Amino acid sequence: MAILTMAFSLTAPTLSRFFRGRELESEARRFLALTRNGQSRAVSEGLPMDLWVSPEEGKFGLEAEPSYDNNDPRKVDLQLETGLQIRIETGAVSTSTNSGNAGQVKSVASIARTMLVQPGLPTIRFMPDGSIADTSPQSICLVGRDGYALWLKQSRNRLTYEIKSNPQE
Repeated sequence: MAILTMAFSLTAPTLSRFFRGRELESEARRFLALTRNGQSRAVSEGLPMDLWVSPEEGKFGLEAEPSYDNNDPRKVDLQLETGLQIRIETGAVSTSTNSGNAGQVKSVASIARTMLVQPGLPTIRFMPDGSIADTSPQSICLVGRDGYALWLKQSRNRLTYEIKSNPQE
């Protein structure tokens, strides 16, 4: 009995880290599955799909852009597992500037108008052609209770997201 007690006391901390890591990985896979669902729906329904994230509330969801029908019957609202946090990293959109135009106001007539489902929240937008909008976050960080983090980053071809354990990958 003493040997079992000692063995259990040595393995318990390792097992607890293992299960906490599994919870974080499971949440990352659930988020990744929602990105694939959004991309698939955008292509099949021919409408932009918005995957919105509310880091303060620990919520995220997927919904079609409002069109002739303002309510999406297939919308999804999810809550992060207790103790997990989500952070958004947006990519800088580079714009070329001409030094001769300094101080001039650019026209907004050429900027595409979009009706976001959750206008004040970071949103991954899947377009009907299967692409990800340029305004979408480059990466999303999920942080566990113990500080361990996983990143969902746009792939090199910018068509999907991938789970990464290192932010530099």
